[in-house]
Amino acid sequence: MPAFREWVASAIRPIAPPRSGLRRDLWVSTADAAAFSVMVGCGETYIPAFALELGMGPVAAGMTATVPVLAGACLQLVTPWGVRLVGTNRGWVIGCTLLQAASFIPMLVWAITGTAALWQLLVAASLYWSAGMAGAPAWNAWMGTMIPEKMRTPYFAQRNRLGQFAAFAGFVCGGLVLQWGESRGHTRAAFAVLFAIAAVFRLVSTACLVACRELQPPGRGPLAVATAAADADRSAPAAAESAPRLITRLATLLGSRSAALVTFLWLFAFACQCAGPYFTPFMRRELGFSYLAFMTVGATSFLAKALALPGIGRLGSRIGSHRLLWAGALALVPLSLLWLPSHAVPYLVGVQVVAGCCWACYELAVALLFFDAVPPAERTGLVTVYNLGHAVATVSGAATGAALLRWLGEDHAAYVSLFVLSACLRLAVVPLAWRIRIPHRAVTPQARDQPVHHVWWKLRKAVTPQARDQPVHHVWWKLRKAVTPHARDQPVVPQGNDQPLSPQGRDQPAVGNRSSCAMLSRKVRALP
Repeated sequence: MPAFREWVASAIRPIAPPRSGLRRDLWVSTADAAAFSVMVGCGETYIPAFALELGMGPVAAGMTATVPVLAGACLQLVTPWGVRLVGTNRGWVIGCTLLQAASFIPMLVWAITGTAALWQLLVAASLYWSAGMAGAPAWNAWMGTMIPEKMRTPYFAQRNRLGQFAAFAGFVCGGLVLQWGESRGHTRAAFAVLFAIAAVFRLVSTACLVACRELQPPGRGPLAVATAAADADRSAPAAAESAPRLITRLATLLGSRSAALVTFLWLFAFACQCAGPYFTPFMRRELGFSYLAFMTVGATSFLAKALALPGIGRLGSRIGSHRLLWAGALALVPLSLLWLPSHAVPYLVGVQVVAGCCWACYELAVALLFFDAVPPAERTGLVTVYNLGHAVATVSGAATGAALLRWLGEDHAAYVSLFVLSACLRLAVVPLAWRIRIPHRAVTPQARDQPVHHVWWKLRKAVTPQARDQPVHHVWWKLRKAVTPHARDQPVVPQGNDQPLSPQGRDQPAVGNRSSCAMLSRKVRALP
């Protein structure tokens, strides 16, 4: 077993890991996002259209966009095992991206031959999604240790913006190639060109990941060591008789502070996917759009996302990721209904501009919440289980939409009913976003070693502008309210010459001496 582990590690990891600064790592990660997005724009987004080109119906086309997601979510459960086997998140992600690039090869062959069964296309698409989703939890853990917390909101906003521009370019390129092929009777050959381009750009993305460092491999930091030791002491006696690991993780997730977040995201995904997979067959089959019109409408959403992300990133920095999620989810509620008043291409382009801005707001908020609400030590396992639940919600929503579409006859009235149902379900789920809570951040070990006035300044920056002008004891009272009820009633253990704060002293104005500030800093360490 150790020899096999070394062989796998040497086959995936470079012999000499790259040595560079954070700035270069961020640049390489951004280039990876651009190459990946081109693959999505000219490859992934055209798989349902490829199913229609092979003669499959709208329900089958919807299945190619949803069923593989569930298969991928099930197979990505091997991610924690794979990371332990390889030894690094980075090595596992690189292996997954290589497999994802290879998944386009059978699609390219079927595009050339012009024949493929539904199950074959589902298997190839499942391989694509499995490789992508298996690498996602490890990638989240990798980026969480590499990108400083203060940089995440602006960096991911700019990274996602460039990714949307790249996806827009890939989608436009794909539409133009397909329109050229359709006008000359070589549509399937055009699909072969698109899948080849997608595979090449995924390889470029892999090269960018190879050039990026992993500063803290899993299980090697002090936090990881402490967490592992605590988990071993707590669960080792019962390891032999515990439930299956997946059920244990799911129970842990539902009992954690992240339960409200993932529950909302699962239900909202179900509501959106009731109609989402069927917009492509609606445009191609029901409205009779050419590939040029289909590309124009679809690409507008990518472009709108890219243009809106800088402003949305600044808005997220001001109002926080939670309020940003609430605003994005509320704005997404009526989008499916906007497709009903008119089917003219200029009108639908305007609808897609609104949709792109709304989805950019929602997706950026979700990305930030996974960093804000999930501790780093739990991120890989939690994202793995979340992806499985999200895939189940996606397939369940698509299956509900498919059943309704089949039952109503797959005509225009059936699509109208489907879009109305999706909007109603979204509206019913949105209030659950208020249940999401972001845990308070404790002072970092580095900050504890700084002069106390530095810690006080960081705390003051977290207080609202109105509270900054109030007497200091008002600010202290607001900070004290953030402590858990159990911690409020516990005396602070004295250190050196410092004395515990009496109940009467808690309500007195701070006099600014060093002893009171030190006591304040120790109080903050107890914040949950």
